[in-house]
Amino acid sequence: MKLVYEGKTKNVYELEDGNFLLQFKDDVTGEDGVFDPGANTVGLTIEGAGQTGLRLTKYFFELLQEKGIPTHYVSANVQENTMIVKPAKQFGKGLEVICRYRAVGSFYRRYGAYAEEGQPLDGFVEVTLKDDERQDPPISEDALVMLGILTNEEYKQLTGLAEKIGRIVKDALSEKGIELYDIKFEFGKVGENGDITLIDEISGGNMRAYKNGRYIEPLELGRLLLNGE
Repeated sequence: MKLVYEGKTKNVYELEDGNFLLQFKDDVTGEDGVFDPGANTVGLTIEGAGQTGLRLTKYFFELLQEKGIPTHYVSANVQENTMIVKPAKQFGKGLEVICRYRAVGSFYRRYGAYAEEGQPLDGFVEVTLKDDERQDPPISEDALVMLGILTNEEYKQLTGLAEKIGRIVKDALSEKGIELYDIKFEFGKVGENGDITLIDEISGGNMRAYKNGRYIEPLELGRLLLNGE
């Protein structure tokens, strides 16, 4: 295997058959030892976070595939913390698509003069650039088109998929008495036709989830959802 990218929470290796292997690490994003799914730096290391993140990703990607949602997922080896995925071409230098159901995190920091913390947002979809240096700035549809990152049609497909996936994840959590506050997705183009496809992961590391008004850490989220605790 050839290491092609070392990320904050995963390493990426190229396989001989053209697919890629993602190795999940125990590092999580945050600042000053406090976990934050919206942070751009590794804030701490939590033993077992990589395996839990992979188990949740496997669970959600297989659920989405059952519902006809395109993903880059091929298979997973939970014992080795690895997942095999199809190659994908990113949009520009990378985009993040966030579905927001309550005003928390960077949304509240930006719009706190107009919003109450935790107020419902009804699945608001926001696209940001993956740009650590500039703190992942939000970007509008018009700007994405003018900069040649997306077409209008691709934007509609991207945001429409994000809304649909967000609802599926939200409903799955709700069955366990868990409320999804926000979640972050990544998409790429997969296959000869360049189909817009969900990539990366779906885990406690890229969402905020609460139960009875209490924030659920990534490891606890895995236990609640996958073990029925």
